[in-house]
Formats: sequence, structure tokens, C-alpha cells
Amino acid sequence: MANKCDAFENLINERAEHPERNTEIDKQIWNDFGRKRAVWVLDLSGFSRTTMRCGIIHFLVMIHRLQKIALPIITSEGGVVVKTEADNVFATFDDVAPAVKAAKRVQSELTKANEFLPKDWDMYVSIGIGYGDILMAGDNDFYGSEVNYASKLGEDIAKPGEIYLTELARARLDDSVASERREFNISGITLISYLLS
Repeated sequence: MANKCDAFENLINERAEHPERNTEIDKQIWNDFGRKRAVWVLDLSGFSRTTMRCGIIHFLVMIHRLQKIALPIITSEGGVVVKTEADNVFATFDDVAPAVKAAKRVQSELTKANEFLPKDWDMYVSIGIGYGDILMAGDNDFYGSEVNYASKLGEDIAKPGEIYLTELARARLDDSVASERREFNISGITLISYLLS
């Protein structure tokens, strides 16, 4: 892992120092680190509210419980957990269908868990799913417009319990998957997204 990260960082540094070689270096970066993947971003809802009411340790325990439920589901559906940061989980899948299946399973398992827990322990998540060319900088980080887009959907657009797809992700699924087209204007850019039913 360290070697891949170092190699990626070295190429980024080389590009910064040698702008006259941008095209050549960009090609090498995409050849060495480019992948076409479904991107999966989960956000645990209610951080500020729960932390103010119950304290940070309570919320950290909720994150721990969430990861114990979500991470095995991701891997069982063929996904790879790239990283966890605070109350977020970032993963990749070879295609969108297993990413959607994992998202629906996580939502379902959390709903079941919430039935047996006190209200202060209830967990609700929002999930964004993208698809496209990304750069895998080692095993624990990734970059690309679909990563950004899925993050925006999972963290800012989707409400608790919702799953949103980017336009490219939705195009990978057949018409039997029910979804509703939505448009959002963010920073002057219109994002077309699909809310799964």
C-alpha cells in the first residue's frame, strides 16, 4: 500500500514541478491508478444534534456500531471499503447493481436494529452512489468527479434513509430499478440525480 501511495504522490509532485510534461504524466497517472468503479459514500445522519444531546462518546459508539453492520455487508456484496472518516464510509464496487444491493441491505439492517434500540441509539444513514473513472491512490484513498458527486449526494443531498445515484450510475441499471429523477443546482452546476424508490 505504501509503495502505491508513494508512487502516486511522486507522480503528482512531478507534474507540479514539470508543467511542460502534463500530458505525459497525466497519461501515466491514469494508466497506473485509473479504474472504472462504482463509488459508494455513506453518511451517518444527525452528528451535531446527537452529539449536543448525548455527547461525543455516545456518537463515537454509534459510528462503531454502524461500521459493524455496514462493513460486512459491503464486503459480502463484493465491495471494497476504501476508508472510513468520522461518520462516513467510502467504498468501491465493480458495478452499480451490487453497490445498490449493499445500500439497500444496510438501510434494511439499520431499520431492524432501530426497532430494538432506545431512540437515542437509532441510526439513520444517507448514501450516494456514482460510477465512472476514478484514481485509486493506493488502497485507502480515491479521487474523481464521481467520488465528489457521490459524496455530495450522500453527505448533503440525501435525507436519512435515502439512496441517491449519479446520472452515470443510474445509466448502469435497467428500467426495473425504480427511481425518481431530481435536479440540484450546486455552486452554479446542475446535477442530475436519481432517488431510489
